[in-house]
Amino acid sequence: MTAVYQLIPGVQSYEWGILGSEKNNAVANYAEATPALNFQRDDATPYAELWMGTHPTLPSYVIAKEPHEALSSVISAQPSLLGESVVKKYGAHNERCALPFLFKVLGIAKALSIQAHPNKQLAEKLHTEKPNLYKDDNHKPEMAIAIQHFTGFCGFRPVHEIANFLATVPELASVVHVDGALRELLQDAASRQASAWRGTDTAGAKDTVHDALQRVFALLMRADAQVYEHAVAELAQRYTDALQHNASIEVSRATAELVVRLNKQYPRDVGVLCTFFLNVVHLEPGEALYLGADEPHAYIDGTILECMAASDNVVRAGLTPKVRDVDVLVDMLTYQSARAAEQLLRPVKWDGEQGNATTELYDPPIDEFSVLLTTLGRSDVHSDQRAIQGPSIVLIVHGSGSLHAQNKDTDVKAGAVFFVGADTPIRFATKNDMKVARAFLEIV
Repeated sequence: MTAVYQLIPGVQSYEWGILGSEKNNAVANYAEATPALNFQRDDATPYAELWMGTHPTLPSYVIAKEPHEALSSVISAQPSLLGESVVKKYGAHNERCALPFLFKVLGIAKALSIQAHPNKQLAEKLHTEKPNLYKDDNHKPEMAIAIQHFTGFCGFRPVHEIANFLATVPELASVVHVDGALRELLQDAASRQASAWRGTDTAGAKDTVHDALQRVFALLMRADAQVYEHAVAELAQRYTDALQHNASIEVSRATAELVVRLNKQYPRDVGVLCTFFLNVVHLEPGEALYLGADEPHAYIDGTILECMAASDNVVRAGLTPKVRDVDVLVDMLTYQSARAAEQLLRPVKWDGEQGNATTELYDPPIDEFSVLLTTLGRSDVHSDQRAIQGPSIVLIVHGSGSLHAQNKDTDVKAGAVFFVGADTPIRFATKNDMKVARAFLEIV
C-alpha cells in the first residue's frame, strides 16, 4: 500500500498578505514549486496562506492520482494511513476533515485581527447558540514557528506595565477610566505578581491578576466607539508628530511606532489601544509561540509555519471590521499575564532520528499536533526518521535533497509538500543545506 503521497497545496490571497512582487514571499515561492497547482504569480496580488491538509475550505490533493483526488478521500478509503490509535480517537473522517490538524505557511504584511479561540467546552456551547458565527464545535489551539522574522501580540503584559500605561498615556486614560478602587486593585495585582515571580509570596496572585485585568480590559472592549475612535486618532497623531521631531514621549519609540502603524492599517480601531495591554513578541527563524485556547493574540508581520486544530472558531477583539463578540471575549479569556520572553515555546531535541542531522520537536500541550524541524546543513547530511504512529505532512522549507520512503527516492526542493501515512519510516538527505518541517499527530 502506498503510504507517501506528494500533495498539491492550496493558496489563499487575503489583503493582509505579502505582495507577489516581493522576492522573499514564501507562500508564492512555495506555490510555484508544485507545477500541478498551476499557480500563476501576480506581482500585485497579496499571497497570505499556503494550506496543507484536509480542511474542506481548501483541501490538498494527491498528485499521484489522475484525476487529482482529495487527500481526505484517500485517507477515508485507507484509514490505516492515520494509524489505529488516531482512528480510534478521531475517526477516519468527520464533518471538518480527515486530519485533526491543518498545516499552513503564513506571509503577513498587515496585522491580522486581535483574537482568541474558545476552548472545546465553550466552542460546543457557542456552536449550539450561534451557529452562524461559530461554524463548528471544536477548539482551535495554534502554534507559530518563524521561518523569517516575525512580530505578534501574545498574551497580556505584566500588570505593572499595563498600570503604567493607564497612568501615563492620557488618550488611553480617556477611554479606560480607572477609579480609585480599580487603581488600588491594579497596584495590588502588580505587587502580588512581582512577589510570585520572585517566589516569595504566591497566595492570591493569580486570582487578583485575573480580576484586575478582566476589569480594565472590559472597560476598553466595552468603550463607546465615538470615545475610542477620537482617542486613537489623537494618540496616533501625537506619536506621529513626536517621532518626526524626535520629541520625548511617555512610551518607547518602538511602542509609538507600532501604534502609528496599526492606526494606518486600521484607522481609529479600538485594537490599536490593545498595544498597551498585550505583549509584543519578536521571533527569529526557529523560534515559536503556542497560542492556547482563550488567550488573546494577533500576527503583526513576518512569515511563519502555523499548525492548528481543525476549526474556524474565532472571537475577535480589534483590528478588524468583522463582528466583535465582546461579552463572550471578556468572559472567556484566562487573563494570564507574563513577560514577553516567557510566551515562547522552547523546542527539544527529538529522539526519533538517526543520522547526522538535527531535528527539534515543538510539542505544545494539546493532542492534535506537534511539529518537527529538521536541519540538514551540508551535502553529506541525512536524517533517518522513525515511523510515527500517526499521519504527518512534510514541507521542504529550504534547500533541496531527497526523500526516501518505501524503497523509493524522490528529489525534493523548497516548497514540495508530502503526506506520510502512519507507521512509515522516512529518510531525508540533502544536496544543498536543506530544512524540513513535519507536522504530525501521534497518540502514545
